[in-house]
This record gives sequence, structure tokens and C-alpha cells, in this order.
Amino acid sequence: MASLQMHHLAIKVRDLARAEHFYCQVLGLLVQRRWPDENGQGDRSLWLDLGAHSFLALERATRDREHLAEEEPGLHMFALRIERGERQAWIERLSRAGVPLYRQTDFTIYFHDPDGNRIGLSHWPDSYPQN
Repeated sequence: MASLQMHHLAIKVRDLARAEHFYCQVLGLLVQRRWPDENGQGDRSLWLDLGAHSFLALERATRDREHLAEEEPGLHMFALRIERGERQAWIERLSRAGVPLYRQTDFTIYFHDPDGNRIGLSHWPDSYPQN
């Protein structure tokens, strides 16, 4: 059997247009495909290219729900890979876009999308093998 690799990650968002602006204009992802809703009244889903034959699916939510607390089971966050030398440029880009960082570690900067989904921009430690 072949080893498993990421195919896609799907997240629910309240406002698809607002999410598209954030993920495309702020983070620089490109729309790979749009899926219309059943009535042809707009998009129900956007697929954003993550490279390596994987994508992030933004799915229009049909109702609100409370966000999970940090300690509860469920999706904690997802992280996108950046190069170590790009870290400061990403911090500045997010700041210019009005996106506050909520945490930083030596390898990851953390923030939220407009719907409160946790996102990280991560790079490998210098000593970590990069295959």
C-alpha cells in the first residue's frame, strides 16, 4: 500500500466571499475550483490550491455553532508550510492586513481566519531533516 498523503482539508465558513478574500488576498492561495450551490444562486464551496495535489476546501456553513475551546477534542488547527527566512515577511503581511497573531513559537506563527479557525504558518527547525 502507498503511504498516505494529504488530499484535502475542508472547513466550514459563515461567509464564503469573506473567507475567499482572506485566504486568497491575505494568504495568497489560488482558487482551483468553484462548486455552485444546488439552486445555482452562488458558490457552496471553493477549492484552494495547496500544491502537491492537495487543496483546502472552504464550505459554506448553513448554520452557526460555537467554536471549540482550546482543550476540547476536534480540529485544533491546521498549519501551512513556510520557509524559515519568510517568517518576518509573513508577520508583517498579516499585520498590514489587520490579522492579529495570537501566539508564536520558535517554528510557528498562529492566527485565526475570519471565522475563528486556527491557522499556523510553520517552518522546520534547523536540525530537522527536510525530506
